[in-house]
Amino acid sequence: MTAAPSSSSSSSSSAPSSRPHILSVAKLAPFFMSQLQASFEVHDRLHDSDPAAFAKIAPQIRGIAGGGESKVPRALQQQLPALEIISLMGVGYDGIDVAAAIERGIPVTHTPNVLNDEVADLAMGLMLSVARRIPLADRYVRAGRWAKEGPMPLARKVSGARLGIVGLGRIGQAIADRAQAFGMSIAYTARSAKAGLPYAFYPTAAALAAEVDFLIVITPGGAGTRHMINAEVLAALGSGGYLINVARGSVVDEAALVDALQRGVIAGAGLDVFENEPHPLEALWALDNVVLTPHMASATVQTRQAMADLAADNLRAHFAGTPLLTPVPECA
Repeated sequence: MTAAPSSSSSSSSSAPSSRPHILSVAKLAPFFMSQLQASFEVHDRLHDSDPAAFAKIAPQIRGIAGGGESKVPRALQQQLPALEIISLMGVGYDGIDVAAAIERGIPVTHTPNVLNDEVADLAMGLMLSVARRIPLADRYVRAGRWAKEGPMPLARKVSGARLGIVGLGRIGQAIADRAQAFGMSIAYTARSAKAGLPYAFYPTAAALAAEVDFLIVITPGGAGTRHMINAEVLAALGSGGYLINVARGSVVDEAALVDALQRGVIAGAGLDVFENEPHPLEALWALDNVVLTPHMASATVQTRQAMADLAADNLRAHFAGTPLLTPVPECA
């Protein structure tokens, strides 16, 4: 059973500690929390659980620890006059007001690269699952329908199909590497064409969608990409096309996607992220042409441990006065 948030991870001694005080702003994995508790005085979500106690300790908070979905708005940062660093166990950081942090010279760190393989693996898994109807087939067998009704309707071939990737960063390139093993032709869209790559570049998501069978979204979240995948892009993808989203839920207009799935504008979707997590639109639940996973792209023991190690190492590096390992690009 998970313990309720506590005001601090320190011992019951009333003597003040010389260790830096850290505020965790999310429920952290045990293997991340244990590392923090070994080096710092950790106040676990105190700002949510006990505002009065938080107000007393806030002047001593020197660091924030969180996950990729954590929210650290300007208002919270302003309550922490001694804040020196924000360290995230996750690659995405669109919930952090980075501009507010930069104004005060507060670095923000995240955990890129260590999860590239896992996210790319799940993207391929979702593509295979929805095209080959694997979850539906599992239910078909379990319900005894195979013996009663015979073979299922035929599915869609993946090998040799046309793949479009929205956002060709490190994870996007890892997806492309895997897709090549499936004999897929690969094209992409990004803020600009990338030199030295053999893939076709399209200037917009809509232009790319019109030329592919599968569209995998792996672009960063934030205001600049909000609803990049909209009704226009889905219409361009067409009735034989599939959308896979392992980026951020905000990148896809979820209401437009539901409408497209219900009306057959596209063939199907595989979704690991949603606009209002953990509450996807309930209309998605009833659709057989959708595979849904609970934001689990990096969720393996090995990768989450590596992410926790890196997030903790960034905090330790800061307080030791050594260079940060992985600041976000705006703070590099």
